[in-house]
Amino acid sequence: MNMTSRDRLLKVLDGEIPDRVPVCLFIHDEGNFLTQIYPDLDPGDPVGCKRKLIDLQRDFGVDLLIRLLHGVYPDWIVYGGVNIDEQTENWEVLTEDVEEKNSTVKKSKIRTPDGTLEQEFTISESLEVPGTYWMACTKKPVKTVKDLEILIKHEPPMSKHFPDKVKSIVSEVKKYLGSDGITSIWAPGAAFNHASCLIELNDIYSLFLIDIPFYEKMMEFCIKRTLPFLKAIVNSGIDTASIGGNVPGGFLGKENYEKYVLPYEKRYIKNAKEKGVKTIYHNCGEIMALAESYKQLGSDVIEPFSPPPNGDGNLKEAKRISGGMYTIIGNIDQVNVLKDGTPQDIKRITRETVETGKTGGKFILQTADYLEYGTPVDNIKSYVETGLEFGSY
Repeated sequence: MNMTSRDRLLKVLDGEIPDRVPVCLFIHDEGNFLTQIYPDLDPGDPVGCKRKLIDLQRDFGVDLLIRLLHGVYPDWIVYGGVNIDEQTENWEVLTEDVEEKNSTVKKSKIRTPDGTLEQEFTISESLEVPGTYWMACTKKPVKTVKDLEILIKHEPPMSKHFPDKVKSIVSEVKKYLGSDGITSIWAPGAAFNHASCLIELNDIYSLFLIDIPFYEKMMEFCIKRTLPFLKAIVNSGIDTASIGGNVPGGFLGKENYEKYVLPYEKRYIKNAKEKGVKTIYHNCGEIMALAESYKQLGSDVIEPFSPPPNGDGNLKEAKRISGGMYTIIGNIDQVNVLKDGTPQDIKRITRETVETGKTGGKFILQTADYLEYGTPVDNIKSYVETGLEFGSY
């Protein structure tokens, strides 16, 4: 049976057994490892970056799962904070740019008829990897119920041009990719992850214990706020939606997760799947305490079951717990194994991983998270060769 990479990946996502385990790499679509290979990469050309990402993975001979983020969204909906790109009569944005070493801090005040919101949004260029940028809302705008109510009432919605923009990007990427793989877009969520973009982490972790009405209002707003973006990406021609679930990690405990988080995550995933798009739920931290709970999510895929020391993933146990109710993507340690390991370690661990994962199907071999800058190319080749050698069914 001679399958294309696209057919192979889609077959796994449909719960069927392909000719072999798909072998994938997790590479950011700008900067980071991509800059290691292409030092002159232009982050101002998002589609060009994605073509380079495809070229690179073709050279490695892997099955391509191309995840799109860079240049797709307005920064605020995925990296945090409120909409400071647009103004209305009731939403006046005053922003001061402050330069701090390798960072630009956008300090904003948003004036509305019902009060003022304040936030800081930081853009930093990596000192070790020029051309790699990190963005985050470093001072969150929501501190009280009143702040949230201001946001709900006055924030300008998604631009009417966004659906056409994302559809154009996906079309160009899919045309260039062809049958060599499938596409995904990082969604602005799920609900709990998105809440952490608006309110400080310490507050969101305690909110469901000390102020349920505030917590519920926040979660409902996060679903409503992101829904137009989610609808736009699932109608763009994308194959899968990658959905962040790392903020409500296993440290919350199964009981808290199922009572306070799971109902909102399920709704978010249901919204993403309405157009037949497959979903990938991503928790790169502590995960094993929630492996059973994830059977209720409705997500097609759970990833990446990061192994110790960066996570607590146990692939054999995860396969047992999942009972085939979701596909697993994972779980090669991209730092301690792929970047810093010896070729012998990489071959041994990759073989063990693929042989464990392929049992019963519903498995895609991949690094647990984005490849690190400085990862030796020969180490990646050892991983790919081993995965291909021992992944046949």
